[in-house]
Amino acid sequence: MSVIHEYLNSVVPEGWLPDPVVTEIEDLRRMHRRRAPRMFWDYCESGSWSEQTFRENSSDFDLIRLRQKVAVDMSNRSTATQMVGHDVTLPVALAPVGMTGMQHADGEILAAKAAEKFGVPYTLSTMSICSIEDVAQHTTAPFWFQLYTMKDEDYVDRLIARARAAGCSALVITLDLQLLGQRHRDLKNGLSAPPKMSPATLANLAMKWSWGLDMLRTERRGFGNIVGHVKGVDDPSSLMAWTAQQFDLTLDWSKVARLMEKWDGTVILKGILDADDARRAAELGADAIVVSNHGGRQLDGALSSIRLLPQILDAVGDRCEVFLDSGIRSGQDILKAVAMGAKGTMIGRAYIYGLGAMGQRGVTRALEILQREFDLTMALCGQTRVDQLSRRNLLIPEDFEGRWQA
Repeated sequence: MSVIHEYLNSVVPEGWLPDPVVTEIEDLRRMHRRRAPRMFWDYCESGSWSEQTFRENSSDFDLIRLRQKVAVDMSNRSTATQMVGHDVTLPVALAPVGMTGMQHADGEILAAKAAEKFGVPYTLSTMSICSIEDVAQHTTAPFWFQLYTMKDEDYVDRLIARARAAGCSALVITLDLQLLGQRHRDLKNGLSAPPKMSPATLANLAMKWSWGLDMLRTERRGFGNIVGHVKGVDDPSSLMAWTAQQFDLTLDWSKVARLMEKWDGTVILKGILDADDARRAAELGADAIVVSNHGGRQLDGALSSIRLLPQILDAVGDRCEVFLDSGIRSGQDILKAVAMGAKGTMIGRAYIYGLGAMGQRGVTRALEILQREFDLTMALCGQTRVDQLSRRNLLIPEDFEGRWQA
């Protein structure tokens, strides 16, 4: 894809130019970077502190090699499987990503529509721009809803009731954000939704015509699940003050159990990085857990999700499904996680790149790329179905999990 085409796609309104040739997630990443305002690009493409964990989430996948097989019948392949009882066309769910509607106008709606059409679950974040009701109104398939634990229990109860009324088929409770990790880029950029009009922001927005024109066409520019639903929160300034005080520092397993009881349906616990925590989650009766470090945006210096996956699988056995999140940028990454034992995966940045680059078409293109890479790699490894994949398809370094002193 030429640099000229990339630039034109960043300034010309969407749909005015033919789609560029996109063959890998990295193509979408470059397009997204050119099109999105700096503060929202940095929000997507950054981690906390030194960003070590953010980098290693992806680079550690490269340490795992694939075992090629030949003279194997590769016909009649299928990438379909199930995740918590849902039929999926690929072992992937779209992860919850805050402020998705700032990467592209009506971003959550567009991503949910793309996921529904493709046949994979979409997870709406509590900190979304489009509300639960917005997404439900524009889709027909049930989606998952991600819940942050907050001090305002009345608001949390009403949020759960709204998700239930919207027909959400699973509640994803995020456990690893009782407080925010220090994210240098967000602090320096003055991240907010909608963006604060500082001289630096105005100068940057002046170069992002395509993004700006799309945003002018929508009324959804604030946190749709919060503004108007919390007493005293009616504008961005009051929202930021409320949010800063709301994350629940006192969260414990008893509170998690109460949230699960309130939902009384399929529950997925996200943010597990420790075998003991995984056992506790399974004991509570979680339908699935997500091995995740919040995309490297919380505890910098934590090990990558893929390194920790084997010990967490050993800890929970068959008591619940295990998904892997953080670091996936290709279909081969998905295959490696599934072959190691994950029932499925969650992708965040991989689809956000597509959304930021080309809207709904970009999310669809990202999923198509991942599915094709997964399918071809599965065939070359000598397998034709997802349930055939196992560690025998991988070459894993002997010291991959590391020898660490506790």
